[in-house]
Amino acid sequence: MLFTNPAAEALHEISKAPIVRFSLLAFSSIFFLVDPFAAIGSFLAITAGADAQRRKRMARKGALTCFIVLTTFAVAGQLIFRMFGITLPAFEIAGGLILLLIGLDMLEARRSPTQETAGEAEEGAAKEDAGIVPLGIPMLAGPGAISSVMVLVGQVDSVWGWQMGAILASIAITACTSYWVLAGADRVRGFMGETGIRILVRIMGLLLVALAMQFFVNGLTDLGIIAKQ
Repeated sequence: MLFTNPAAEALHEISKAPIVRFSLLAFSSIFFLVDPFAAIGSFLAITAGADAQRRKRMARKGALTCFIVLTTFAVAGQLIFRMFGITLPAFEIAGGLILLLIGLDMLEARRSPTQETAGEAEEGAAKEDAGIVPLGIPMLAGPGAISSVMVLVGQVDSVWGWQMGAILASIAITACTSYWVLAGADRVRGFMGETGIRILVRIMGLLLVALAMQFFVNGLTDLGIIAKQ
């Protein structure tokens, strides 16, 4: 006789709901690409010598900049598609390529050049206030995160539908989490340690590579190259 777990079965049924699947996809792809944990080292280098209040201000500016940039591309995404004549399959494949490159770098526990170049952290450290540039953009809201938001927006049925709400909520949660992580960067690094952060970044990188492959498959399926299952 086989014993079943009612709670597990209920969770499985819930996970199959379109709103749950799309919300998880939106949050995971946006959060993994913003990846505030991997930005801790650069943030501490930029804010070296600053007191706790100044660090919090810079973290707040960075998170707010990330939120504004990603929200702007989410709201204007479909307009940008129409303006430049870009099709969703083309952007899915291009976005998948960017995600793949970032994910492969994350598997080696390092920041991708599309997120942050070596000179940007040094330039930020020399600035009096680097909360907007380079912390907010491109360290948090980089090309990968923007591309992911654009691909998600391309799948939205209506600008006022629940899918857009899921994308905007994912951006807001990611921005709030980024502020919390960076504002307490010393405590987070002390709690997790360098090894813990590297392990977390590698896990995110693995999941990001899987998301990149899914974007590729979606793009090729929409083009008719791969048959729909």
